Amino acid sequence: MYKKNFKRNYDRNSSREPTGLKVEVRNGDVNKALRRLKKLLQADGTMQEIRDRQYYEKPSEKKRKAKKAGIARYKKKLRDRFDKLGY
Repeated sequence: MYKKNFKRNYDRNSSREPTGLKVEVRNGDVNKALRRLKKLLQADGTMQEIRDRQYYEKPSEKKRKAKKAGIARYKKKLRDRFDKLGY
Protein backbone atom coordinates (compact mmCIF):
# COMPACT_ATOMS: atom_id res chain seq x y z
CA MET A 1 0.00 0.00 0.00
CA TYR A 2 1.30 3.44 -0.90
CA LYS A 3 0.38 6.91 0.16
CA LYS A 4 -0.72 9.43 -2.46
CA ASN A 5 0.76 12.85 -2.12
CA PHE A 6 -1.71 15.46 -3.35
CA LYS A 7 -3.47 18.59 -2.22
CA ARG A 8 -7.16 19.13 -2.43
CA ASN A 9 -8.66 21.79 -4.71
CA TYR A 10 -9.63 24.06 -1.86
CA ASP A 11 -6.03 24.10 -0.61
CA ARG A 12 -4.78 25.08 -4.03
CA ASN A 13 -7.40 27.77 -4.60
CA SER A 14 -7.39 29.23 -1.10
CA SER A 15 -4.75 31.86 -1.92
CA ARG A 16 -6.75 33.30 -4.81
CA GLU A 17 -9.04 36.26 -4.48
CA PRO A 18 -12.75 35.44 -4.55
CA THR A 19 -14.27 35.96 -7.96
CA GLY A 20 -17.25 38.20 -8.56
CA LEU A 21 -18.23 41.83 -8.56
CA LYS A 22 -17.18 44.22 -5.85
CA VAL A 23 -18.54 47.70 -5.13
CA GLU A 24 -17.11 50.03 -2.50
CA VAL A 25 -19.33 52.27 -0.41
CA ARG A 26 -17.62 55.65 -0.29
CA ASN A 27 -18.45 58.31 2.30
CA GLY A 28 -21.42 56.27 3.52
CA ASP A 29 -23.31 56.78 0.24
CA VAL A 30 -25.11 53.43 -0.01
CA ASN A 31 -27.59 54.58 -2.66
CA LYS A 32 -24.80 55.45 -5.07
CA ALA A 33 -23.14 52.08 -4.42
CA LEU A 34 -26.45 50.30 -5.11
CA ARG A 35 -26.87 52.18 -8.40
CA ARG A 36 -23.34 51.21 -9.39
CA LEU A 37 -23.94 47.58 -8.43
CA LYS A 38 -27.13 47.47 -10.50
CA LYS A 39 -25.26 48.86 -13.52
CA LEU A 40 -22.48 46.29 -13.10
CA LEU A 41 -24.98 43.43 -12.79
CA GLN A 42 -26.83 44.67 -15.87
CA ALA A 43 -23.63 44.93 -17.92
CA ASP A 44 -22.46 41.52 -16.71
CA GLY A 45 -25.74 39.90 -17.75
CA THR A 46 -26.40 38.49 -14.29
CA MET A 47 -29.85 40.03 -13.90
CA GLN A 48 -31.00 38.68 -17.26
CA GLU A 49 -29.71 35.23 -16.35
CA ILE A 50 -31.59 35.33 -13.05
CA ARG A 51 -34.79 36.28 -14.87
CA ASP A 52 -34.25 33.51 -17.42
CA ARG A 53 -33.60 30.88 -14.76
CA GLN A 54 -36.47 31.94 -12.53
CA TYR A 55 -38.81 29.55 -14.37
CA TYR A 56 -38.03 26.54 -16.51
CA GLU A 57 -38.45 27.18 -20.21
CA LYS A 58 -38.61 24.31 -22.64
CA PRO A 59 -36.02 24.33 -25.43
CA SER A 60 -38.78 24.61 -28.02
CA GLU A 61 -40.11 27.72 -26.27
CA LYS A 62 -36.61 29.21 -26.24
CA LYS A 63 -36.31 28.63 -29.99
CA ARG A 64 -39.75 30.10 -30.60
CA LYS A 65 -38.92 33.19 -28.54
CA ALA A 66 -35.55 33.65 -30.29
CA LYS A 67 -37.18 33.36 -33.71
CA LYS A 68 -39.86 35.87 -32.74
CA ALA A 69 -37.20 38.32 -31.50
CA GLY A 70 -35.25 37.91 -34.75
CA ILE A 71 -38.34 38.67 -36.81
CA ALA A 72 -39.02 41.75 -34.67
CA ARG A 73 -35.43 42.96 -35.18
CA TYR A 74 -35.75 42.46 -38.95
CA LYS A 75 -39.06 44.36 -39.09
CA LYS A 76 -37.57 47.21 -37.06
CA LYS A 77 -34.61 47.34 -39.42
CA LEU A 78 -36.99 47.55 -42.40
CA ARG A 79 -39.01 50.32 -40.72
CA ASP A 80 -35.86 52.32 -39.97
CA ARG A 81 -34.61 51.88 -43.53
CA PHE A 82 -37.99 52.95 -44.92
CA ASP A 83 -38.03 56.05 -42.69
CA LYS A 84 -34.46 56.96 -43.65
CA LEU A 85 -34.36 56.07 -47.34
CA GLY A 86 -38.03 55.87 -48.34
CA TYR A 87 -37.96 52.29 -49.61
